[in-house]
Amino acid sequence: MFEKLAAFEQHLEVLNRQLMDPDVVSNPAKLRDLSREHAHVNEIVEAWHEHRRLERELADARTMLQDDDPEMREMARDEVERLEAELEESKRRIRLLLLPRDPYEGRPILLEIRAGTGGDEAALFAADLFRMYARYGEAKGLRFEILSSNTVSVGNAQGFKEIIVSVSGQDAYRLLRFEAGVHRVQRVPLTESQGRIHTSAATVAVMPEPDEVEIHVDPKDLRIDVMRAGGPGGQSVNTTDSAVRIVHIPTGLIVQCQDEKSQHKNREKAMRVLKARLLEKEQAERAAQESAARKAMVGSGDRSERIRTYNFPQNRLTDHRIGLTLYKLDAIMGGDMDELVEALNAAHQAELLAESGIDAG
Repeated sequence: MFEKLAAFEQHLEVLNRQLMDPDVVSNPAKLRDLSREHAHVNEIVEAWHEHRRLERELADARTMLQDDDPEMREMARDEVERLEAELEESKRRIRLLLLPRDPYEGRPILLEIRAGTGGDEAALFAADLFRMYARYGEAKGLRFEILSSNTVSVGNAQGFKEIIVSVSGQDAYRLLRFEAGVHRVQRVPLTESQGRIHTSAATVAVMPEPDEVEIHVDPKDLRIDVMRAGGPGGQSVNTTDSAVRIVHIPTGLIVQCQDEKSQHKNREKAMRVLKARLLEKEQAERAAQESAARKAMVGSGDRSERIRTYNFPQNRLTDHRIGLTLYKLDAIMGGDMDELVEALNAAHQAELLAESGIDAG
């Protein structure tokens, strides 16, 4: 494995020169792509330099094992033990960095949350999921922008039949990519007078926002309708034709946005959602052609897969894909998702390493 790493040092020098090229600096798309690649290669090179430093220190510590002073030999044994453990962790980190990168790493995403079975209670749960992600994202420095929402009032509470938000930030995709699927909730609904526990569900989709070159939409393939926006109960939100509905004729995909007062802004947001859904459709078609082993991985992203249960009476969350159960549902719903997200990413990395066959030596 390590003989490959010297080539990354040379590649980093090439990237440094390219990032100073005026033609690159004046091309935002190329600059963005090269900056992403530079960050990744630089991380590999720094990890490799750290690994070599640890190797040198270990060699020095092993030499000290031959010292005449018993105290020095004891200190050397402790140092050798510590450095050997750090070297093993360093090897693991480098192996992970050498795995093929997810092409959507570093991208902004669209997060789509829809109420499923359960009526009003499902809509309230969809709103709870949105708040959970928003609080977690705020702690991680992510930015949330609502593109489209369809609200419903349940007593004094507000739920979502559907909400689509753009999530941007370097770690948006990495932190939220495993949220796609069916989320099941077990609790006593606000509307339940007998105190009985009901089961409802909401569906989450995670869609990377495509680059311009990835998804080309022919205007001839679109039917665009404008209309007046409507609010809960059919009330008029405004008196201008600002709501926009876009139909992609070849696929039958329909996107509607009405949250903005400007027709232009609603159309722009609707196109972003449409392109993300077209990319998601391509991803699903590719996944269907892959091996059963890969489809069984944590990151399959299947909307119809039941991935998690939220049991409020027991304060319990269970992620069925990795068999993880946490008895701190209240904290997780408040945005404390670190343990859950780290466990999902660790399971995914373990699967990738097992598949890759990258040697540690």
